Amino acid sequence: MTDAASPARIGIVTVSDRASRGEYEDRGGPAIREYLAAVLTSPFEAVARVIADEQSLIEETLRELCHDEQCCLVITTGGTGPALRDVTPEATEAVCQKMMPGFGELMRKVSLEKVPTAILSRQTAGICGRALIVNLPGQPRAIKECLDAVFPAIPYCIDLLEGPYLVTDESKVKAFRPKK
Repeated sequence: MTDAASPARIGIVTVSDRASRGEYEDRGGPAIREYLAAVLTSPFEAVARVIADEQSLIEETLRELCHDEQCCLVITTGGTGPALRDVTPEATEAVCQKMMPGFGELMRKVSLEKVPTAILSRQTAGICGRALIVNLPGQPRAIKECLDAVFPAIPYCIDLLEGPYLVTDESKVKAFRPKK
């Protein structure tokens, strides 16, 4: 369990060849950071990375954030589609001991209400050590829609992993925790 005075460490990983080369402005990572700043009232520290669509690099980055950087939550954006270089879900599955398929199922359900191509998305989530990894699509609008859907379950998942106690602004996202 993290010291109550310490901010929760949350990894934010943008997976994009173009953004990693500086050819494209990373909009996904900042959208995740803004979302977290808007919904979390407990202190957190973002640990951000922008990396290329290379499975070994994604795996290395996820392990570093979960183990070395001791992030309780790692949120990725990009690399979840059907394109040949989209390998974020494969990298996530490679580093996780447990997969959490309900996250991907719910994100696709919510996204399908907005756009029929959401069925092409392969978002997933899993547990790596004592951290939850959640894969999101790359578009800022879709990032918010997906996080709105799954974030109510994230603080309790972090509790079950013996991580820091994440508190949300209930007017924005009401975290679910069972009554004791």
